[in-house]
Amino acid sequence: MFLQQLKNELENKKILILGFGEEGIDNYLALRKLFPKKLLSIADKLELKNFDKRILGILKKDHNLKLYLGKNYLNSLKDYELIIKTPGINIRSIKPFLKKKVEIISQTDIFFKYCPGKIIGVTGTKGKGTTCSLIYEILKKAGFKAYLVGNIGQAVFQTLLRAKTDDIFIYELSCHQLQNLKKSPHIAVFLNLYPDHLDYYQNLKEYYQTKESIFKYQTKKDYLIFNPKQKILRKLIKKSKAQKIPIRDINVKKISKDIPQNLNLLDLEASILVAKILKISEENIRQVIKSFKSLEHRLEFVGKYKGLKFYNDSFATIPEATIFAMDTLGKDVKTLILGGSKKGEIDFSNLAQEILKKKIENLILFPSTGEDIWQTIQLISLAQGKKLPKHFWANNMNKAVKIAYRNTPKGNICLLSPACASFSIFKNYKERGNLFKKYVKDYA
Repeated sequence: MFLQQLKNELENKKILILGFGEEGIDNYLALRKLFPKKLLSIADKLELKNFDKRILGILKKDHNLKLYLGKNYLNSLKDYELIIKTPGINIRSIKPFLKKKVEIISQTDIFFKYCPGKIIGVTGTKGKGTTCSLIYEILKKAGFKAYLVGNIGQAVFQTLLRAKTDDIFIYELSCHQLQNLKKSPHIAVFLNLYPDHLDYYQNLKEYYQTKESIFKYQTKKDYLIFNPKQKILRKLIKKSKAQKIPIRDINVKKISKDIPQNLNLLDLEASILVAKILKISEENIRQVIKSFKSLEHRLEFVGKYKGLKFYNDSFATIPEATIFAMDTLGKDVKTLILGGSKKGEIDFSNLAQEILKKKIENLILFPSTGEDIWQTIQLISLAQGKKLPKHFWANNMNKAVKIAYRNTPKGNICLLSPACASFSIFKNYKERGNLFKKYVKDYA
C-alpha cells in the first residue's frame, strides 16, 4: 500500500536527481524500479568519464535518461518541479538556480514519510556510528528483523521498496540528512552536540536547529534518549513532546563486566536504553557487549606491538572527539598524534587543558594545525604552571609512527586522534587511519 502511495506521488512529476554519489546512485536505481520507462534526469559536477565503470554501463543502456554533467550542471535545475538531492549539497548554493515552485527533498525524507516499519534514529556530533552498530547487533541477537541504514549503512531508497511492517531500521542521521526533515523517528537518540560543519552552516544556531529535526515531530508515544550532561541538549529537548530518557539512568557495569577498553560508556548506555524500550533481555545485551568490535577509524584497536598498544581514532576531526577518546582509554594514553587541516576557526583551549591535566607525555604534531595546538598548550601551561609534554613535528605518517615507537613508554598507549580534518597531507580520514595501521604493523 505504501509503495502505491509513493508511486502516486512521484508518477506525474518531472524528477531530477541532484548529486550522483552513493545516495544518488541509490535514488536512480530505486526510481527506475518504480518507473521502468519514466524519463529521469541526473545532474552532477562530475564528467561522464569519471563515473564508476559499472554504473556507466547501466546509464548508457538507459534510453529514458537525461544527463547534466560538468561545471554547468546547476543550470538544469530550473526545468524541474521535484529535485531529490544528496546530503552534501548545500541548499543555499543551489537557490539561485531554482524556480519558485520547485520541491527539494532527499531520500531520507522519502524513507521517513513512507517507511512501514519502526525507525530508531541516532544523531550527535560524535559517537553515532558506534551507537548504531551496538543497537543493530543487540537487536539482531534478540531476533529482530533489524537493518543498519543511513550515514553508516546502506543508502535507503531501494531498502524502502523491500520494507515490511515488522522491520526495524537503525538510521544514523547526520546533520545534512536531518536538514528539512518533516518526520522524526519513533526512538530518537541524541548523544552530544559540539561545534562542527561551520564551513557548511552560516552559524552554530543554524547547525543546532538542523539537529532538532530528530525530535521535532515526535509525539507522546515516541521516545527521546539524550545526554543530560550537555546544557545545550537539555535546553533544546524542552521542545520535544516525546518521553524523555536521560542516558545516565542505566549502570552499564551492572549488566556486564566485560566492557572493551575502547568502548565509550555513553554510546553503550544509549544502546542499552534502546534495548530496554524494546524489552530485550540483559543476557542478549551482555553477549553483544563482550564480542563487540569497534568501527574502523573510531577508537579502533590496531594491536599490541613491542609492548605498546596502538589505537586508530582518525575519525576524530574535532577537539571534543579527541577529548572523548582520551577519556575513554584513560590514563594509559601517553602518546597522542594530533593536527591536520582547518575547517574554519577551531578553539583548542579545552583540548590543551585536557592534555595537560591527563599528563600526556608525547605529542606528535601534523601541519598545519599542529602549530596552533602547540601554541595553545604552551600558553595554558605557562598560566597554570604545569609541565609541558615533549613535542615532535611530523609531515607524514611514516615519521609519526617511528617517533611513537621510540618514545611511548612500554605498556602504554599511542593514540592517533587528530582533532582536525585530514586534508593538509592526507586525502581523507580513511587514508590517514589506514597509513597509521600500515606503519604500526610495518615497524612491529
